[in-house]
Amino acid sequence: MGSKVLSLRMDGELLERIRRHAAKRGMSVQDYVIRTLMREDFDERFKTSVDETERFYGQVG
Repeated sequence: MGSKVLSLRMDGELLERIRRHAAKRGMSVQDYVIRTLMREDFDERFKTSVDETERFYGQVG
């Protein structure tokens, strides 16, 4: 699997909080963010959001 680039803009306070969380786990900010996005419940929460969006706007396609 190749890698892609995702650029995020966030305020300094949020970045510092993320740095502290990552440091507590001995991780880089990048690794911490990736791990957070890949948590087990991400797929379930994402699917729920999609389902709710489709119900709200009607099924597209």
